[in-house]
Amino acid sequence: MEDPLKSALFLFALQNAVKHQSVPKAGAVIGMVMGKYPEFKTRAREATVLVKEVIAKVDAMSPGERAARLQSLAPELVEDLSRPRVQTHELPPMEKAEAGVVMRFAPNPSGPLHLGHARAAVLNDAYVKKYGGRYILRIEDTDPKRVDPAAYRMVQEDIRWLGIEPDEIVYQSDRFDLYYQVGKELIERGGAYVCTCENERFKAMKLVKKACPCREQTIEGNLLAFDRMLSGGYAEGEASVRVKTDLSHPDPAMRDFPAFRILYSPPHPRREAHVYPLMNFTVAVDDHLLGITHVIRGKDHIANTRRQNFIYEYFGWKVPVYRHYGRMGIEGVVLSTSQMRAGIHAGEYHGWDDIRLGTLRAMARRGIRPEAVRQAVLEIGIGETDITFSWENLFAKNRNIVDKTANRYFFVPDPVEIRIEGGPDTREARPSLHPGDEASGNRILDYTSSATYIPGVEATPGLKRLKDLFNIEIHEGDNLPPTASFAGESLADIRAKKAPIIQWLPEKGSVPCTLKTPEGDVTGRCEESVENELGNVVQFERVGFARIDSAGAEGIMAYLTHR
Repeated sequence: MEDPLKSALFLFALQNAVKHQSVPKAGAVIGMVMGKYPEFKTRAREATVLVKEVIAKVDAMSPGERAARLQSLAPELVEDLSRPRVQTHELPPMEKAEAGVVMRFAPNPSGPLHLGHARAAVLNDAYVKKYGGRYILRIEDTDPKRVDPAAYRMVQEDIRWLGIEPDEIVYQSDRFDLYYQVGKELIERGGAYVCTCENERFKAMKLVKKACPCREQTIEGNLLAFDRMLSGGYAEGEASVRVKTDLSHPDPAMRDFPAFRILYSPPHPRREAHVYPLMNFTVAVDDHLLGITHVIRGKDHIANTRRQNFIYEYFGWKVPVYRHYGRMGIEGVVLSTSQMRAGIHAGEYHGWDDIRLGTLRAMARRGIRPEAVRQAVLEIGIGETDITFSWENLFAKNRNIVDKTANRYFFVPDPVEIRIEGGPDTREARPSLHPGDEASGNRILDYTSSATYIPGVEATPGLKRLKDLFNIEIHEGDNLPPTASFAGESLADIRAKKAPIIQWLPEKGSVPCTLKTPEGDVTGRCEESVENELGNVVQFERVGFARIDSAGAEGIMAYLTHR
């Protein structure tokens, strides 16, 4: 039997080739597969090997052979190609973009990406698609105190889960020699100096708009001091390189900000270094050298934009077009990487994909589709007004996507066993697998007069209807299990008496099921056939959508996607 991962890669490579009439890119194919089947993320490294074989196979086929093979293997993917692509939100025009754009998404590898990152990542990608151009993923890893080695992999997996295929990936840790060279040139232009003032003393002088003594050092003296920094002649914190700005600037943070510092600990995971370039310096240098034409980022970076403009002015570089969007508040989940890491280490969260967190991994684990995240972010756009992220809006978009394919099943929370007296000894309920797709057929639940499970909250005396089966009357008393009697088959009677229609499951044909939600676990039972839905989102009727995560001897584990 062929490897399911390899099969999925082949199908999506075929679809991509048919759609674009060209050889598919490996990253695009892997991204589509991981987006559709997040359970394969644990095999991401293996996928990068398999996809080469798959693409070679697709490349050897003629366009007609590709289309015919796709039609025979997965006609639903052919239908997907014929559906019109509707952009849910029109992005505002970007000035000076008519000839194309070069844009970048520049995360720090301190952990996986979260919903806040998704806004910048998706908006940059959308403008590249709108105007044409290049998308650069720049890993800003010049602060060893903030680098998690595992995040190098996680960031790239997350960006591809969003459906983004970067044209280039740049690691700032690979560019230290370049930064040192540009730093020396900035000193030679009189735009920077080596400062050996004690930090608190420098702050005190800066606050009163007074230059520190180091500022008057000659260019030759500063170059010698910088060489001494690079050769290890200063202790940690003993010297730094500062950019000369306007000491009378009304914002003290603009006055002679640092460009390089000395750190001996912790070591960097990717290179040996002790002189580290700082963010405002590296961002200005890289935005220029990488040809970035437009920068989209939060308005909390406005001060950084002003700092970086000093460097642009010293070198006479062309300044990119900047757009600063308003803050996006996200309630109900943890977004701080340090807080998430501390919670994981303390055992409060089981990992980066714990559904109480705001990571993209948590979104995927619970069954949120990347298309829904993209739609929600594009709708928010790049406005300067601060907004609060709407979970309901995201859930509504995701519901529209998953409802078309999510099969229906019964889930009985906090189940109580009842014994039903009378009525037919054997009876089949045949609820639809998917009400909107007749071809999907029906699932079969065999009711017998033995044990039947209903939700604990419904195990109260009175008339009820077992959904898609018949009516029962639960009796008063202290019987364990509670007893009930057959009360006819008429659905009209139940509706006339406004009696509840409830979920139920037979003992045979159902298994234990734990539904994990952000508020806690819900134990229950679900249909046994749910184990065939591993990795898929299903709808537990009258409960909500859920992604089936695992199945084993102890039953089914599912994650609530949303109601």
